Amino acid sequence: MDMAYLGEYLGTAFLILLGDGVVANVVLKGTKGNSSGWIVITVGWATAVLVPALMFAGMSGAHFNPALTIALAAAGIADWGIVPGYIVAQFLGAMTGAFLVWVMHKDHFDATEDPGAQLAVFSTGPAIRNNGRNLICEIIGTFVLLFTLTAGVAQAGDGGLAALGLWRVWAVILTIGISLGGTTGYAINPARDLGPRIMHAILPMKGKGGSGWDYAWIPVCGPIIGAILGALASVAVFG
Repeated sequence: MDMAYLGEYLGTAFLILLGDGVVANVVLKGTKGNSSGWIVITVGWATAVLVPALMFAGMSGAHFNPALTIALAAAGIADWGIVPGYIVAQFLGAMTGAFLVWVMHKDHFDATEDPGAQLAVFSTGPAIRNNGRNLICEIIGTFVLLFTLTAGVAQAGDGGLAALGLWRVWAVILTIGISLGGTTGYAINPARDLGPRIMHAILPMKGKGGSGWDYAWIPVCGPIIGAILGALASVAVFG
């Protein structure tokens, strides 16, 4: 079990390093990928989930997402006993990955005068602020994620993502980003948003603004609600 927690920590760290890294490459001033757009971000994030899953699925099931871990336990696919340790490992991994993104891109953070662009590297935010609808968007996006993933996991009798064929996971993340991600930035993962947001608040960044704490509950609560509903619905449909 210690190796499973290590797998969740390292996998989530890689996920955030690569996922927040692609956002940094697109939005920060002076990078080679500056202004390359939404498609680059969505492909980069889907691949950021795939790469650590290829490495660590055998160790932990490649959750890397507290909402996924909670939902699989609620659906009876994963053991509730792993949930606290997995969540701690995921948040620590997310914070580590965010720190490495800052280290790597520090010159570009310093050159970027827009505090909103700096925050966007670390955490999600709505295109149009409407708390109720933003919450619904996160619930729907994560419902799609867990309904799809749990369908394959439940049929294979596996507690993680290894049974799915990990390219299917890549496709699900990609299509959520392209089709559903434009309203809130599709956190669909509490650790992915809150861990880096904490690092944004802590790190000594030149010219940074606030960390958006008045919005931060939405990409935590929405994914957890959507994940549980998606997993339970998928098990009800597919058994």
